[in-house]
Amino acid sequence: MKRIGSLEREYLLKVLDNQFSASTNSDMTNRLEKTFAQKFGVKYAVAFANGTATLHAGLVAAGVGPGDEVIVPPLTMASTSLAVLHANAIPVFADINPDTFTIDPSDIKKKVTKYTKAIIPVSLYGLPSDIGPIMKIAKKFNLTVIEDDAQCVLGYYKNRIAGSIAHMASFSFQASKHITSGEGGMIITKDKQLADNVRRFGSLGYAGVDAKKGKISKDDIQDPKYDRHVSLGFNYRMSELCSAVALAQTERLDELVQRRIEIARMYNNAVKNISWLRPQKVPIDYEHSYWTYVLRLADDKKVDWYDFRRKYIEFGGDSVYAAWKINYLEPVFQKKALYKKGCPLSYVRYKAKAQRYKIGLCPVAESIQPKLFQFKTNYMNMLKAHCSTKALARTVAYFD
Repeated sequence: MKRIGSLEREYLLKVLDNQFSASTNSDMTNRLEKTFAQKFGVKYAVAFANGTATLHAGLVAAGVGPGDEVIVPPLTMASTSLAVLHANAIPVFADINPDTFTIDPSDIKKKVTKYTKAIIPVSLYGLPSDIGPIMKIAKKFNLTVIEDDAQCVLGYYKNRIAGSIAHMASFSFQASKHITSGEGGMIITKDKQLADNVRRFGSLGYAGVDAKKGKISKDDIQDPKYDRHVSLGFNYRMSELCSAVALAQTERLDELVQRRIEIARMYNNAVKNISWLRPQKVPIDYEHSYWTYVLRLADDKKVDWYDFRRKYIEFGGDSVYAAWKINYLEPVFQKKALYKKGCPLSYVRYKAKAQRYKIGLCPVAESIQPKLFQFKTNYMNMLKAHCSTKALARTVAYFD
């Protein structure tokens, strides 16, 4: 099986054959949005240039702005917290569950203040977050929840597909993701007003676009009195070329995800009955989509992370990745760059009163992050997958 196959090429050629004609310049994007919405059982899907722009648009669509706080996890790709800064708001970090590595609802509740406006739980590594309690917290405090499902496509939480439960959900089509068009993203929602807001924010604030319409009409723009821009927005629209590839990938989604699940099972077998390497816990009634396969070194096993990785590669394994550095310990937070001109005005208040970005803020995440190994699951060549899982088994035996 090829990750990019004949269907993607067929759709790309259709776009090129149309010569980017204005009359057909949103056909693939329209088809992609419709297909994606149907797949996830929602009314609206809006395509974007990438999966960070989606989060930015979702926050603005929910009314998040200067002085507002958004609760996020500290263990994930930094785009989640950076999108909050893009919205001129403040990321507030809640700690993670030590077994699932996803944001802990009990700590979310502790971090809610009168300034809190939204929560962005991340479905980490392909495992949905514990969204049920999060939605209850949101209802109690009148908060908007945006699922960051960049790493989770066709994951399930208690028989409900990830992305269909929160007020909005954001997906990424970046090169490593389940669906890829090189770059791209999608927001889905059941709420028309949110979808309208998202569309306009990602389309320069055009008056003539809405939840299901991504292009202004020719008749409108040829009127010299036409008021084009009714709100402030960015040009975050997805290109037709990317849409063509993403559409084909969406139509092939089940097989693409199933391959990753198969490879994750192979990794599981390689570390079966090994007490000092712990896979990410998959609770009952959850389904993991395995964007990547993750192992955690146990606290009581004296194995150096770098030695383990070195031996794994020596035994024929492919690259193994570390988890991202805890977001608030990244230099952009630690060097006070956020307090300079152009970043949230409310940091003046924030520095004095609220959460400080320092070691000890989220102790569970800080203790777990250096012990995580992320193994690739996007092998289309199963021979490479077998080599990597065999290398993992040999590495475990070496250190056991």
